[in-house]
Order: sequence, then structure tokens, then C-alpha cells
Amino acid sequence: MKAVVLAGGKGARLAPYSSILPKPLMPIGDMPILEVMLMQMKRAGVDEVILTVGHLASLLRAYFGYGEQLNMNIHYSYEQKPLGTSGPIALVENLDATFLVTNGDVLTTLDLKELIAFHQKEGGIATIAVHQRQVRIDLGVVQTDANHTVTGYIEKPTYDYTVSMGIYVFEPRVLEYIPADQYLDFPDLVLKLIAAGEKVVAYPFDGYWMDLGRPDDYEKANEDFNNMKLQFLPEE
Repeated sequence: MKAVVLAGGKGARLAPYSSILPKPLMPIGDMPILEVMLMQMKRAGVDEVILTVGHLASLLRAYFGYGEQLNMNIHYSYEQKPLGTSGPIALVENLDATFLVTNGDVLTTLDLKELIAFHQKEGGIATIAVHQRQVRIDLGVVQTDANHTVTGYIEKPTYDYTVSMGIYVFEPRVLEYIPADQYLDFPDLVLKLIAAGEKVVAYPFDGYWMDLGRPDDYEKANEDFNNMKLQFLPEE
């Protein structure tokens, strides 16, 4: 099975670290986050990975090479200009069977085998791994109507959202909806699929998940990885 890893972003929220190091090479414990993800993919039966690269691509290639050390086949697809989060997929050749797509900076205990099996059972064109996340607003939220009359006041509310984990399973037909060499983000792709009547499925996951986009999340992920390493990378 093939996987496409989106590894071309600049990681602006992790500056200044990401100014000299691509986000997928940010260390988690004693290895880059992308190495953790690749080991999880290999365990799930993925044997070929395409890294879509742009920012500091040479460092990624220098570290991972062609996958010899991981006993995987790793290839590189180069973005000449920013193409968003789904646009780079159109540059990847030979995606002719069900394939996995992930961001390059996700730490999770999600079982990719179970995700793929769920996707195949549901029969959709796309499956999005999703997670429940609470967002606390540390301010008083004032509710008003069109006439500026206050209709409610909520002190420091907490809202629950279902969020994308940055991990997807796609059928090859999804490429029909991604124009070549054009900027396209995942939310816009999903809306295109829905508007076309395609079946898009959500896979709910309530285990550990952390996006490494912000410095505080990155620090927490490092601590959690060191405390829970066998949960992320079980021994054979």
C-alpha cells in the first residue's frame, strides 16, 4: 500500500525552530516525528511512501534517503510553488489503488490498519480520521441580535468540536477532483466531493492524538512520547 505524506509546509507556527528544520524532522524523543509515523505505517502494511516536499526538502532527503534504513521505498514529489494541503497530491504518479494521506507532524496511537479496514468497509471515496477536541474561550461571550440588543452572556464557555486529525484514506477517483498545479486545501476538496454527491466518511478516534503545530503542543507531545513510547511504537 502507498502513503502520501504532506511534508512541504513551512511550519510558521513553530518558528523559529522551523526556520532551519522542516516540521517532519522535529525531534520526538530520540527520533524525528516523521520517523515515528513511518514506522507506524510500515506496521500497518504500507511499503511505499511519497513525501511531497518544498521547504528545506534537501534535509528530509538527507535524513530519510530512499527508505533503506526503514526497509521501505521512499520517493519525493517536489512542489515548485505552494499548492495547499491537497494540491500536492495531483503531482504524485501511480496512485492507482486505495492510498493513505497524512500530514507530516502528527503524533497518535491511531491504528492505521483499523482506519484502512473501516474505509474499505464503508465504501466511500474518502475517509477522514476525526477526534473530539474541547476549546475553552477565556473571555465572556456576549450574544446579540441584529439590533445590537444583548440576548445572552456566557462566561468563559467551553465548546466541543469534531476536528480532522490530518490523516485520510482516499480512493484513486479523488484525483479527478484535484486540479493539476493549482492551490487546493483539504476543506475545499472535501466540500467539492460532497457537492458532487460523493460519499465522505468520518472515522472517530478517541485515543491519543496531538498535532505538533504549536510550541506548547510540541512540548507536550515530547513529554507524552517519552512516557508512552510503547503505545506509539509497540514492540513486535
